[in-house]
Amino acid sequence: MPQVKHYGCFQFKAEIADDQISECFATMADMVGKIPGLLDFNYGPYDSAEGLNDDYTHGFIMTFESPQARDEYLPHSLHEEVKEFVVPKLERVVVFDFNMPQ
Repeated sequence: MPQVKHYGCFQFKAEIADDQISECFATMADMVGKIPGLLDFNYGPYDSAEGLNDDYTHGFIMTFESPQARDEYLPHSLHEEVKEFVVPKLERVVVFDFNMPQ
């Protein structure tokens, strides 16, 4: 089975401070090891002179061991708790998943 990359871009609301942004990503990273099949989590602020970020300020990538693991993550109670914490701080979000070639 192919691994799944779960990629997202966030635009935080203007009033959200840097320490709140850091707390959001720490909360998301804390899911690794607690949700079966979630292998890793990486994130960071936009950093390119290309300027194609469309006002999104931060991005993240999660790796799941399989499409089934990703599907089980989506309704997982811990994921729902993290969404309740993070989503109210967002102006916009986009998420995109793709399978890694085997």
